[in-house]
Amino acid sequence: MRFAAITAIAVGGLALAACEKAIEAPFDPGVCYAVERGDEGEAPRFNKVADNQPQIEFCAARLEEVRLRFLRMGGSRQEITGSYQGQFIFIDRGGVWYSQTLDGGRFNAMARTGDGRLAMPGAIQRAIDGTPIAVSANREPDPTAPPAP
Repeated sequence: MRFAAITAIAVGGLALAACEKAIEAPFDPGVCYAVERGDEGEAPRFNKVADNQPQIEFCAARLEEVRLRFLRMGGSRQEITGSYQGQFIFIDRGGVWYSQTLDGGRFNAMARTGDGRLAMPGAIQRAIDGTPIAVSANREPDPTAPPAP
């Protein structure tokens, strides 16, 4: 009897959780949004960051610009959430992550190099302990090239 009651309560809780409406990202073609999560019980706000973005990577670059601009103005938030054509974008110190849902599993799209730039994960060389190494170095200037204006 007690097992049946506990099972019924658990099934009822799962049914209610399944009925909760999932938050969907807007699917406006080429529009990049920054997502501000609302307080407990409030829906998130989608603020337009840029139009005419041809790919999700360009939207991630615009969101990274926003994140860095806020940090330069004295902000302390290291993470920013955005969306592009139905996908959610998460940017933090580790890199860029994509997800179909706001709270679901995330796919690593870009990682940070040793000097903080973003690169595709397969392009980053790592030291034996797993720390990233810069993917390129500054080239020496060509002595035969004309001076820059």
